[in-house]
Amino acid sequence: MPYQVVDGRRWFYAVHPGDPERPPVVLIHGAGGNHLVWPAQVRRLPHYTVYAPDLPGHGRSEGPALPSIPAYRDALLAWADALGLETFVPVGHSMGGAIAQELALAVPRRLAALVLVATGARLRVHPSILRGLRENFEDTVRFLSQWAYGDEPPPPLLDVFVEQVMATSPEVVYGDFAACDVWDRMGDVKDISVPTLVLGGESDRLTPPKFLRYLAEHIPQAELVLIPGAGHMVMVEAPDAVARAISTWLERVVG
Repeated sequence: MPYQVVDGRRWFYAVHPGDPERPPVVLIHGAGGNHLVWPAQVRRLPHYTVYAPDLPGHGRSEGPALPSIPAYRDALLAWADALGLETFVPVGHSMGGAIAQELALAVPRRLAALVLVATGARLRVHPSILRGLRENFEDTVRFLSQWAYGDEPPPPLLDVFVEQVMATSPEVVYGDFAACDVWDRMGDVKDISVPTLVLGGESDRLTPPKFLRYLAEHIPQAELVLIPGAGHMVMVEAPDAVARAISTWLERVVG
């Protein structure tokens, strides 16, 4: 798996090659995560080159982590520049969806399309979660795992969530959630001008369907797909359905 040095920091990323004539897809993980939150079905979309980076300070990418959603946007854009990705399709989950929205607002001409997964135009975090991440990290992560999935998730999925988040330092996880808490684009998503797929789970308790409907109703060229029974980790719970929804939409919009 390759690394790319950007501003003196080594970024790790996975890549699956596809048709060079089509815009590449860039998968952007959420708070406290890494590229492994994206299952193989999504990392290997047919016909498309798919990149899945670890954001700074996450997974195998060097730190430090960044303090805000716009800072992650700028860093991701610098990484794309370093790889020569002139036009691409960001697919962002949760915090990654906020980063993707920032890209769409700041550099729309760089995006062939946009996919927002289990996210919102605002991502407030309950004060008890922020306090818990500071004072009792492991218990708070285990609590979050109970809310991360939809209807009756198998226990191994909960364990995987805890394992992945616990692999990230508490300071980075707290910083990600704090960055989400202050981020707000409720009044700006109407200015997103690229075709957008809004995708999530009908049983998401962290970014409920009303968050997704708001995006779909206010982004001019947006379409909404809700996966029955799935929660916030929709791509883990229903990888085939998510990959199929993204692939079908991309074929129609940019294929």
